[in-house]
Amino acid sequence: MGQYLRSGYTTGICAAAAAKAAAVFLLTGRKPEKIEVCLEQDKKAEFYVEYLQGDGSWCRVRKDAGDDPDVTNGVWVYGGVLCVDNFQWEKLCRQEKGYVLEEYPGLYLTGGPGIGVVTKPGLSCPTGHYAINPAPRSQILGAVDEVRKKASYEGRLEVCVAVPDGFWLAQKTFNPRLGIVGGISVLGTTGIVKPMSEEALMETIRLEIRMKAAAGEQLLLLTPGNYGEMFLLQEMNITLGEAVRCSNFVKDSVKMAVEEGFHKILLAGHIGKLVKVAGGAENTHSKYGDGRMEEMERLTMECVNQTENDHLTKNYRWEKLFKAVRRSNTTEESIGILKEAGLDRQVLSRGAEKVKRKVEQWGEGELKAEVIVFSSAHKVMGKTRNADEFIQKYSHRKENLNGKGVL
Repeated sequence: MGQYLRSGYTTGICAAAAAKAAAVFLLTGRKPEKIEVCLEQDKKAEFYVEYLQGDGSWCRVRKDAGDDPDVTNGVWVYGGVLCVDNFQWEKLCRQEKGYVLEEYPGLYLTGGPGIGVVTKPGLSCPTGHYAINPAPRSQILGAVDEVRKKASYEGRLEVCVAVPDGFWLAQKTFNPRLGIVGGISVLGTTGIVKPMSEEALMETIRLEIRMKAAAGEQLLLLTPGNYGEMFLLQEMNITLGEAVRCSNFVKDSVKMAVEEGFHKILLAGHIGKLVKVAGGAENTHSKYGDGRMEEMERLTMECVNQTENDHLTKNYRWEKLFKAVRRSNTTEESIGILKEAGLDRQVLSRGAEKVKRKVEQWGEGELKAEVIVFSSAHKVMGKTRNADEFIQKYSHRKENLNGKGVL
C-alpha cells in the first residue's frame, strides 16, 4: 500500500493563530498554552504558542507544512497586536501598505520583517502593499476580532505579521520573479496545506501569466525551465525572467494563456522536453510516460521520407540510422547521430512544427504559436516558419517600452 501524505498548515493560518494569541495577551493578560483558530467548514485547529517581549504584544507559532515540500516548513511565524490612537491610525492608513477590511473596522493589518512587498501588478495584492493574500487577511483579522469582541474592547488595533527568516527563504521561491521583494508571501485559502505541490506550482504559473497580461504583453514567451531561459538569453538576448517557466505543464499553461487573453505564444525548449509534446504529451513529466526516442525515430523517418523516395527508407543506411536513433540513451545522443547524417536541423524543425500544431490545437483556435526547439550540447536549433518574426516583434516592443521608461 502507498504511504499517505500528511497535511499541514498554511503560513496564513499560523499567522492568524499567532496574532490571536497576541490579542488575548494584550487585551486580557492571559497566556494560554494553545490557541484555537477556525478553518474551512467549521473545522478548527490548535497551535502551541510562545509569548515574547516587545512593544504591544507579540507571539509566535512554528509552522508545520506536513509532507508538502514547502520552504517555510518549520519557520517561526510571528503575530503582534498594538493599541493605536487616532493619530497613529491615520498615519498607518496614509502608508497604504497594509489592509483594512470592511467587516473588521478598527483593525489594520500590516507586515513586518520577512513579509514581501508587491512591486508588479497582476497579483491578488495591490502594488506597494504587503504580500498578504485575501484569505489570510480575513483569517488573521477575523481571529483578532473574535478576541476583541469577547474582551469588549472598542479601540483600534494594529495587527502585524512577520516571518524573520522570510527574506532569505524568498530567494528559494518564485517571489523574485513575481515582483515580490523583501520576503515571502502570506498564502493560503482553507488554512490547510495539502501535499499537492503540482497545484501550487500551477497556480504560480497562472500568476506569472496573469502578470504578463496585466503588464500589457501581447506575445507570451513560454519555456519549460532553466535550459529554455538560458537559451533565450544567450541566443536571443532576452533577459532572464521575461519568459514564463511552465515546467511540465505545457498544455495547462497554454490554456491559462488563452484564459488570460493571449493570442500569441512563442514556446522555446530543449528537445528532451518538447519532443514529448511533439508526440502528443500534455504533461512532460516522466510519470505520464516517455516515448522520446520513439518520437525522435518517427521525426527522422518523416524527414527522410520528405527528401527521398519512400522506397529508399528501406535502404540499409536509413534503417541503420533509424535504429541508432531509437536506441539512443538521450535525445542529445540522438541529435549527435543526426548531426553526422546532416539531419539535425531538419529533425528539430520538423519537431517544432509538430509542437506548434499541438499548442494551437490546445488553444482551440484562440492563438497562434511559434516554436523553437534546441539541443544545448550540439548548439543546434530548429524553428517554425515565423518564429523569427515573433522574436523581432517582441524585441522591438521591449525596446519601445524601455525608451518610454515603462520597464
